[in-house]
Amino acid sequence: MLSRGLISVALILNAYTVGAFPAYGSLAGLTREQLDTIVPTLTYQQPENPPGPLEDTSAKLVNDAAHPWQPLAPADIRGPCPGLNTLASHGWLPRNGIATPAQIINAVQEGFNMENSIAILVTYAAFLVDGNVVTNLLSIGGKTSFTGPNPPAPATVGGLNTHAVFEGDASMTRADFFFGDNHDFNETLFDQFVDFSNRFGAGNYNLTVAGKLRAQRIQQSIETNPTFSFVSPRFFTAFAESTFPVNFFVDGRRNDGQLDMTTARGFFQNSQMPDGFFRHNGSVGADGIDQVFLASPIAPGANVNGVNTYTPDPTSADFNHFCLLYVNFVNQTIKGLYPNPTGVLRQALNTNLNFLFQGVAGSGCTQVFPYGKD
Repeated sequence: MLSRGLISVALILNAYTVGAFPAYGSLAGLTREQLDTIVPTLTYQQPENPPGPLEDTSAKLVNDAAHPWQPLAPADIRGPCPGLNTLASHGWLPRNGIATPAQIINAVQEGFNMENSIAILVTYAAFLVDGNVVTNLLSIGGKTSFTGPNPPAPATVGGLNTHAVFEGDASMTRADFFFGDNHDFNETLFDQFVDFSNRFGAGNYNLTVAGKLRAQRIQQSIETNPTFSFVSPRFFTAFAESTFPVNFFVDGRRNDGQLDMTTARGFFQNSQMPDGFFRHNGSVGADGIDQVFLASPIAPGANVNGVNTYTPDPTSADFNHFCLLYVNFVNQTIKGLYPNPTGVLRQALNTNLNFLFQGVAGSGCTQVFPYGKD
């Protein structure tokens, strides 16, 4: 990805036989030789256009008879995002955790009332680096039990568990990648979530708590994680994810921005909506992100020489240079993962890059074309 270690690519090396390559496995970072071997074995799926905004954005029952919570089946995938995990466990997404971008956009809009441009931006950004652009499939976590043995380190099979792409350091309820498990619910971190909600939110998580806890998690990573990286896009997603529990996990009949701890545990740990849960009343995105950031402003940066060596990175996008997030993501991250794509791979990349731009077009950004316009 971007500078200072953000090119954390989803490598699937020769340890995978062609027959074992999963249809949702990311192709990002593979060599020309590996792509020439793997891509012809995959069935190209023409991607659907991104779904448009909802016509009805009112609060409505989403934990309904058509979307009951179900426990995981043995091969079901869950990952670092409690929102997507919950949508899959309620059947708004395929319950196995493997979905197309259009399915994800539909799910976050219908299930949470996420605003359309935000849904498009985060979905296609994650899909381009963590998904399979040829088969049009993305795992919301990692590898399933039926894709064969693990490849040797440092290879992964893609999916949202891939570090520093969608998932990143200083998560509220998941540990940093450096400490081993970056995707499962962490009870110690949730206890801290509860503690801060009690201390600063009278027992509820709200935007005031979000600002305090976001600063705390950043400082903890600076002090304990020698590889801590907090540059774009993680710089943006970390502050955005701090607002999501307020915007998406509070019953839409209240819309008061106050998340109780029983409901929070249901979403974060059990991927479960409360009984009779209504989605947010009106489309919403990362509303409140400015309040969270301004509570303890920090420049993008990283630990450059072990713990407590956090150094600002002037090349990273920040809140004053939003379009740089898009430009660097395309020209550095995607181009770095796919230097010279050809054939259906290039076609699929161009199509999905066009979809990605729809998520930022309203911000005055200029589209870039790393592989040409045709």
